[in-house]
Amino acid sequence: MLEERISEIDAEAAAKSVSEAVTRLGACPHDCPDTCSMIYTVENGRLIDVRGNPDHPMTRGALCGKLKDFDRHHYNPDRILYPMRRTGPKGSGQFERIGWDEALAEIHRRFTGIIETHGAEAILPYNYLGNEGVVQGLTVGDAFFNRLGATVAEKTFCGSGSCTAWLLTVGPTNGTDPMSFAQSKLIVIWGCNSVSTNIHHWHVVKEAQRHGARVIVIDPYRSRTAAQADWHLMPKPGTDGALAMAMIHVIIEEGLTDDDYIARHTVGFEPLKERAQAFTPEYAAEICGIPADDIRQLAREYATTRNAALRPGVAVERSAGGAQALRAIFSLPALTGSWKDPGGGVYQMPLWEFPVHWDRVCRPDLIPEGTRVLNVLKLGEVLTGEAGIEPGIHALMVYNANPVSNSTETAKIKRGLAREDLFTVVSEHFVTDTARYADILLPATMAAEHDDMMFSWGHFFFTLNQKAIEPPGETVANAELFRRLAKTFGFTEPQFSMSETELMEWYLDWESPKLGGIGMDHFRQHGWYRLNIGDPDTRTPHAEGNFPTPSGKCEFYSEAAVTSGNFVAPPFRQMYEQFQGGEALDPLPGYVPANERPETNPAQAERYPLNIVSPKSHGFLNSQYANEAHKVRAQGEQTILINPADAQSREIGEGALVRVFNDRGAFHGQARVTEEVPPGLVIASLGYWHSLNRDGAVNVISASTYGGMGHSPTFSDNLVQVGLAQ
Repeated sequence: MLEERISEIDAEAAAKSVSEAVTRLGACPHDCPDTCSMIYTVENGRLIDVRGNPDHPMTRGALCGKLKDFDRHHYNPDRILYPMRRTGPKGSGQFERIGWDEALAEIHRRFTGIIETHGAEAILPYNYLGNEGVVQGLTVGDAFFNRLGATVAEKTFCGSGSCTAWLLTVGPTNGTDPMSFAQSKLIVIWGCNSVSTNIHHWHVVKEAQRHGARVIVIDPYRSRTAAQADWHLMPKPGTDGALAMAMIHVIIEEGLTDDDYIARHTVGFEPLKERAQAFTPEYAAEICGIPADDIRQLAREYATTRNAALRPGVAVERSAGGAQALRAIFSLPALTGSWKDPGGGVYQMPLWEFPVHWDRVCRPDLIPEGTRVLNVLKLGEVLTGEAGIEPGIHALMVYNANPVSNSTETAKIKRGLAREDLFTVVSEHFVTDTARYADILLPATMAAEHDDMMFSWGHFFFTLNQKAIEPPGETVANAELFRRLAKTFGFTEPQFSMSETELMEWYLDWESPKLGGIGMDHFRQHGWYRLNIGDPDTRTPHAEGNFPTPSGKCEFYSEAAVTSGNFVAPPFRQMYEQFQGGEALDPLPGYVPANERPETNPAQAERYPLNIVSPKSHGFLNSQYANEAHKVRAQGEQTILINPADAQSREIGEGALVRVFNDRGAFHGQARVTEEVPPGLVIASLGYWHSLNRDGAVNVISASTYGGMGHSPTFSDNLVQVGLAQ
């Protein structure tokens, strides 16, 4: 009886505890297409649980492995909780605590001195999507730095080539709803490892597959997604354009086109037909390594199956010809008329019609006339002086980013950050590879500690993130950081004194019909709102054309490519229209060879004969979580996937410590000898920290060379050698 009564008391206490818990509505802040709706549970001021919101139609109550213990992440004992000043050599990670007033005064003194000596353009902000929110994310500091007169940072890590290709072909429009894939009968996932990077869309794909849809994955290696496909095709890296053009060739030559749709809703068919004539399956097979008969089968299946959907990932853009390949892929639905079908068309980045006043967020009107632009992919060249710019960069502020882990030519970045004459400010959660070089290190909040509104580049939902707990120590939200900086510098624009809630109200276009007349009360009650753009079960956005291009049609031939030149698609260039333009582009899609392949660069291949692809890790979000031991255990240490033939010729056995290197740098990992990668290719996933991994991480070998358009990166267009570690 006593034991029963004790159990009853425990149950009563547990019930009381739960009843006293408070919930808040959350949104995942990470650079991920899923943008999950979450629920925070708080007890006695402490975050005790983070779970998926079961009411959200897309994310449906599930969180990925990265987020399943998000509450624990907030209480990591290694968090930066107070402003700090460097005490040891740059790169040592040695700091002492200081106060906010002292930190702000030091930043003001150093920035002001640099402006007086070199001009404001000697200051460079560096940020990306470490937080994806409208208020705390990609463009949170733009207004401040534009008002300061600093160099404008062009941010093209991911998606700029894909988005530029999209604009040239179909215009600034949202394509196929990812939820519409439930209606698809054929799904082609091209260069996207959905299981690891887009799991909530993968659930929709699997649902369609269970109902009979055929799933085809095109990827250079056997990813987790490819392993679950009905058919996996493995083109050589950087050859997607040849494959896509060969599909176009087969579709046209075999009369599989929708001639009525082409006549009414496209321009440039005859020039495209002429270009595609050379791309026979036999010709493409020599380039991409896929048998000609398989290319024919792929084209025929795609063209003859109604409700056929394409899901190209941003990985396709990461070579010299990636954006041109995407233009060819984006042309396919108009050739076959699949835009007419629910669950047909292309799922690219459904971000184009989110009603946000980006000009209010970024404030391009504050930029002094003639201010220069520098691309973040060139950071190593800029900081080491190789870029030859004048004035050089004498102050750098990094937030929402970790370039030493995630940018290109990272050994060069580390050399630049080690300059004693470079004043570096970093706002962070942890002492990352980049933060180790900071002169002033500032503590940032995590998602449960601030308010924000998330748009998505993977679905059509705005999602509210409510502050659930008080920030620990002296951490501040990004918006508060720039409020404090603006006050320190005497900036009086009203934007610099608005709260997060006020900024949400000001940034969103509440008059847009896409918001259906709702207001913030709707978000506070439900946590999310699906844009008012049609039912995903029946939605066919381009069944009758309606492409927002100059012609109003899908443009196989783009006059804008010639007249407007190489531009960077918004919001990646922050809607700064005065910076658009450049060299003329090819008006038609096509195949552009990779910069670094044995066939295109034989001299380099003599020294570095293996291509390397660096996909996103399953257990990390870029470099986030790669400092947490339990996440590393789940993900595994850095591995190098290598084909048995390549391993044998180098006397590399399973589990051996190997060195991957080229002229740009080297890193280490354990060999995994597997048929999952073809001969000539090695795979090393992204995200591992230099300071926690032996001698660097994968992007040390990545070139800073631009892709074919949109200043996109070429992370998958690199040659390396692999050998046993010494």
